[in-house]
Amino acid sequence: MADLPQRKKNRLDNYDYSENGAYFITICIKNKHEMLGRIDVGAINNRPQIQLSEYGIIVDASIKLISIHYPQIEVDKYVIMPNHIHIILFINNDDVNGRLLIAPTSVSIVVKEFKRHVSKQIGFSLWQKSFYDHIIRDKQDYQTKWNYIDKNTEKWAEDEYYG
Repeated sequence: MADLPQRKKNRLDNYDYSENGAYFITICIKNKHEMLGRIDVGAINNRPQIQLSEYGIIVDASIKLISIHYPQIEVDKYVIMPNHIHIILFINNDDVNGRLLIAPTSVSIVVKEFKRHVSKQIGFSLWQKSFYDHIIRDKQDYQTKWNYIDKNTEKWAEDEYYG
């Protein structure tokens, strides 16, 4: 029997994704379809802006609900692009006394429930199977990811997810 190709692991081995910290997440639309909106070049102060579609508006509202559904999660920065989103999440699974919560929330749980919520609102799933994550390690790494999100619409034509 021929060996089947091994799928690349998406997560770091032996890393607890419910660990307190900052995470950069990218979630893509299936087949890179541009369903969340379009980039309007020069929309405000000659800075490209995303003009959200009805699906993009649902995604935006759902991102804003993450911290309400998961008080231990803070959505620090995000951008919705035509066919993907980038989010910086902060996780703090400690209770008010600094102890770990009995049922901590992980990055995978938040992303899974976010995708499920959007799919339920829309009536079908528009998401690619998995997601990309990057564990933010220090202030410089954080600033790099924050700037990437902030400038993402300006660099749309150069983006790996473009077209």
